[in-house]
Amino acid sequence: MNGTSGESLAEFAAQHGLTKSAARPPLKKYLNDTWERRNFIWAFASAKNISLYTDSRLGQVWQVLTPLLNAGVYYLIFGVLLHASRLGASVKFLPWLVTGVFLFGFTQRSVNSGARAVGDNLSLIRALHFPRSTLPLSYAIVELQQLALSLGVLVLIVLGFGEPIGWQWLLLVPVLLMQLMFNIGISLVMARIGAFNRDFTQLLPFVLRTWFYFSGVIYSVVGLKAKLPTAVGTLLEANPGYVYVELSRRALLKDYRNYVHAAAHVPGTPVIPHHMYGLGEGSGLNLWLYALAWGVGMLEVGFWWFYRAEERYGRG
Repeated sequence: MNGTSGESLAEFAAQHGLTKSAARPPLKKYLNDTWERRNFIWAFASAKNISLYTDSRLGQVWQVLTPLLNAGVYYLIFGVLLHASRLGASVKFLPWLVTGVFLFGFTQRSVNSGARAVGDNLSLIRALHFPRSTLPLSYAIVELQQLALSLGVLVLIVLGFGEPIGWQWLLLVPVLLMQLMFNIGISLVMARIGAFNRDFTQLLPFVLRTWFYFSGVIYSVVGLKAKLPTAVGTLLEANPGYVYVELSRRALLKDYRNYVHAAAHVPGTPVIPHHMYGLGEGSGLNLWLYALAWGVGMLEVGFWWFYRAEERYGRG
């Protein structure tokens, strides 16, 4: 209550046209405000990316070295000891595996960093008023910047194993754009969950590890699908963790495209030419539809859901 006039603070604010500084704006204005801070998003992401490895002697080399070491361990266990790749003899397992580890790691790291985006920046949130969505967006850009360096190494590995450069490589661009949309959306979802339930970040590594093993990163879903019930095979194929990895492999690896074509062909039926990507057996049209649906759908749902709690971030 105001001590001089007896009116409440709410009445005083209404009388003088005052509004809450941290009130959630309309969605259209919120989108505009976020877009206007695009330079901040990129600068914040770049600074965060540089600071990640400042305390280590190798610095930014760890951006590539970490997924390479992971891929080396998986190759030793599944490619050498267990022979569990379930691929044809013509498919080179190491570039196939490294492609999967790098591309799935892009999404995996986005989920992890998104879950911490709000909690790790509470002092910034409480000190300044800005669209909170810029934080998980910045973390998604950090992962994109790290992926760019990893892709350079991936190309060298693929070329080193004799894979020819083809126009199909250009298809990696729309695949990565759709994956980035998906990553931003799921990062926004994780950011809201992590903001209000810090215990979730302790559970997240187990969820991501399970997702990894269901996403065909270390084994071929194409080779396994024929041995599974139709419903199970469809679920594995619709998994976004698998979709973007699989499309990337088909874009980069000619031998793997041939393997998918042969695996999809039904004996006793005419062989459909597949000299063009997307024609013939194993065209992957369903994968492109899944990739588009996951990318657009997750981005829209994630942004809307994060926006709904805009006023609550940083409180308590």
